[in-house]
Amino acid sequence: MIYSFMENLTITYIKTHGQTLEMWSAIDIKNNLSVGHICMNVEKDNRIKFLDAWVHDDYRRRGIYRLLWETRWKYVNEEYKGYTIYAWCKETSLPLLLEKEFTPGEIVTYVEKKI
Repeated sequence: MIYSFMENLTITYIKTHGQTLEMWSAIDIKNNLSVGHICMNVEKDNRIKFLDAWVHDDYRRRGIYRLLWETRWKYVNEEYKGYTIYAWCKETSLPLLLEKEFTPGEIVTYVEKKI
């Protein structure tokens, strides 16, 4: 599938063998470069955890994250009716999840300390 906003971009679906991980990769076919990905994990009890997404620094602000997200969203709506989807997200991703009518849970803050 090639998208007009970037004529050399394809979105490829990848299902891993022996695991429950499914992902989509955005590939710049002209430069043979992976420029983004988005993942999910299918869990027991009809639950799906939306996992990380990443877009290459040089390709940000072009709608690739949204395109990957919408591709995954369309897929789960077609293939996983009745499943509960959940995710942990950054503040910058929250508006998209709210747009899709996710219910926000508790706020979590990342902390670290070098020992």
